[in-house]
Amino acid sequence: MKRYLPWLLSLLLLVSCTAPAEKAGYRQITMDEAVAMMDEENGYLILDVRTPEEFKDKHIPDAVNIPNETIGSEEIPELPDKEQLIFVYCRSGNRSKQASEKLAALGYINIVEFGGINDWPGETVSQ
Repeated sequence: MKRYLPWLLSLLLLVSCTAPAEKAGYRQITMDEAVAMMDEENGYLILDVRTPEEFKDKHIPDAVNIPNETIGSEEIPELPDKEQLIFVYCRSGNRSKQASEKLAALGYINIVEFGGINDWPGETVSQ
């Protein structure tokens, strides 16, 4: 048994390092999960992190536009409550992940990243 213990510990370490883990500071969910959560929750904010031009072309109703490129180390006046549930999306899911990481680093604790508007099954609006 003693000679198997190091092997088992190594295997356990390897599995724990490769197992999918929740991103630090934010949750990543599917589009279907996001739609279901939005139906159940209230008081949340939908954050579109695309460019203003992309936002004007098409966005989720009532979404707030803060481009990913503008999120840095400064406080964000449009997002004063760091405990508020914030759903984050972009076009395809890449910028929303980046923005979610940056928001988590700024101390936001209830961030949910759900991909891109390309997969959004609901209504969209234009400006």
